[in-house]
Amino acid sequence: MRVLFAAAELAPIARVGGMAEAAAGLVRALRDAGIDVDVVIPDYGPEYIDVVLENEQTTELTSAWWAGPTRVRSGVHPVAGPVKLIQTSAMARPDPYVDASGEGWSDNDRRFMGFAAAVASLARDNPPDVVHLNDWHTAPAVAFMDDWMAQRPPTVLTIHTLGYQGICGRQWLQHLGPDAFRFAWHDATNPLAGAIELVDRVIAVSPNYAEEILSPEAGMGLDGRLNDRGPDLVGIRNGIDVSRWDPAIDPTIAATFTVADRSGKDTCRQALLEEAGWADQDPKPLIAGVVTRLVEQKGVDLLLDTVRYLPGLPLRVAILGSGAADLAANLHRAAEAHPDLIWFHEGYDEALAHRIFAGSDLFLMPSRFEPCGLAQMQAMAYGSIPVVTDVGGLRDTVIDADRDTRRGTGFVAGSVDGAGLVDAMHRAVRAVSKTGRRKAIQKRGMSSDWSWVEPAATHIDVYQAVIDRRSR
Repeated sequence: MRVLFAAAELAPIARVGGMAEAAAGLVRALRDAGIDVDVVIPDYGPEYIDVVLENEQTTELTSAWWAGPTRVRSGVHPVAGPVKLIQTSAMARPDPYVDASGEGWSDNDRRFMGFAAAVASLARDNPPDVVHLNDWHTAPAVAFMDDWMAQRPPTVLTIHTLGYQGICGRQWLQHLGPDAFRFAWHDATNPLAGAIELVDRVIAVSPNYAEEILSPEAGMGLDGRLNDRGPDLVGIRNGIDVSRWDPAIDPTIAATFTVADRSGKDTCRQALLEEAGWADQDPKPLIAGVVTRLVEQKGVDLLLDTVRYLPGLPLRVAILGSGAADLAANLHRAAEAHPDLIWFHEGYDEALAHRIFAGSDLFLMPSRFEPCGLAQMQAMAYGSIPVVTDVGGLRDTVIDADRDTRRGTGFVAGSVDGAGLVDAMHRAVRAVSKTGRRKAIQKRGMSSDWSWVEPAATHIDVYQAVIDRRSR
């Protein structure tokens, strides 16, 4: 089976959010399972990252006239493996999505419509068994394939989040062929809306998120179209790359450890105390880690509302994140005002993320919505007990240890607000302060299988199902 897999991000080549890690992990697991995966991502140019490929070849691609000259760089990346990078006249930028002020590039519509057209052109020139699209950036490809091919290949669309739909000007409808009316959205064009109607199967990145997005509250205007798909909407939990997120072999942390011997975690904790400037202070307060994008979805403001309660718990918080300038500024102010309670490192630093997971006692993830989430699984793999909200994939992956004392792996807030978060933090601190209970909760989290093996097998089942349906 050959799958043409298209996404706007793929770790470590282009990485902004969780989609990069999810796409890379799924592709690797599919290839390990014997699937021939043809990966296509944009080439964001050397200002973003200078991608070096082995056995590189560059070819011209006949695509949509309005996209301008389109080229394909094909080769083997040392980490991501075989990959195709799409070059268009507008794609190369210092950041995939936003300018220096944090605003989206004004021509993102043209950039990603051109990328989607290139994906469709590749499918036209060498039809795969299945086309796998990811989020709005690639969604219009299904319309271009319908327009340019006598019969497009079976196509699936993964929704990593409905928070971004790529809504753009109505003028794009003229380029979307006979399916254009499906993309009409009030007085605009909605790439995700049209693709939801057209693809053979829609995949949400966790079972609970697949249920949530059927409601007006979480569907973000698309709940009607999603409900219309019935059983063609499925939820498949993401995984994590357990070869990279394994404290037993991790070269980036102060000491390795396993579920059977967690003594190295104490060394990692001390190292984090030193890195955060807390080494000379009372070591007894627990350390809570946060590794996040700084966007409203992630509930960073809810976290800031808990600062006044930290001394009474007691709890310190080590935060790594990048994103919205206002949220970053608020975190910097909190860290300056309370250096004994808050440590904030702005930016993305994967090695530091590993050190925070390894050195923290708890991990806070107060998301307002969370399609799947990877950080809570990474935290559990490193023996950091998650404190989360009861949304999306967090519900699928974290079992509240007070509600289920035999299977619990973390603590789940009863409400998505400051009060709910503080209550969950109190319960977590109380539990972790008891050595036996802490070890039991840690053991269950560290022993869980967060790999991509099972999710990849489920994806293969979906691929085969859409192939079989077409052949009837």
